[in-house]
Amino acid sequence: MKDAVPVRDAAGEEELTRAVAAARDGDEAAFRLLYRDTQPRLLRYVRALVGEDAEDVTSEAWLQIARDLPRFRGDLDKFRGWAATVARNRALDLLRRQARRPVADLPAEALAALAADGDAASLALDGMATEAALTLIAELPRDQAEAVLLRVVVGLDAKTAGKVLGKRPGAVRTSAYRGLRRLASRLAGDESAVSGAEGTR
Repeated sequence: MKDAVPVRDAAGEEELTRAVAAARDGDEAAFRLLYRDTQPRLLRYVRALVGEDAEDVTSEAWLQIARDLPRFRGDLDKFRGWAATVARNRALDLLRRQARRPVADLPAEALAALAADGDAASLALDGMATEAALTLIAELPRDQAEAVLLRVVVGLDAKTAGKVLGKRPGAVRTSAYRGLRRLASRLAGDESAVSGAEGTR
């Protein structure tokens, strides 16, 4: 099973690569183009990390991205990786703040629902029901979930995803592979649950 990454439109990728340079030089239209391309990917990724606070976290991330963009150097893939790193850092900051605050006990089912809750902006994930896909991904071990989200949802290559996570590209590929295998096994198990149950009677 190969790592799954989104199929890229070469013309669109070239336009977005030019937009990175233009946005860095202050072109607002280019920045909007990058935002429209990158925000849905970041939102799905961050939603799996922090649940319903994802929009607030990505808003904070975009404030930092806009502020630091003139100093950014790199192509579209590096921009996406940098944006994912900024968003991940803001998400981890939020999780640390929440860990310090006392909270009411919640059942595990409620926490899983928070991590996978969807909104109108993310109705489709490459032809799959987004909420169902994110629910399944959120149930993976964290290293596998993040690797799958960065590779499949954000669309980063293993090297760039490794920089986001502070891991070697091979470790990211392995985590993504294991996560995708686990998802495939889970889906196959769901489809064969009825026949499997009948076979064990």
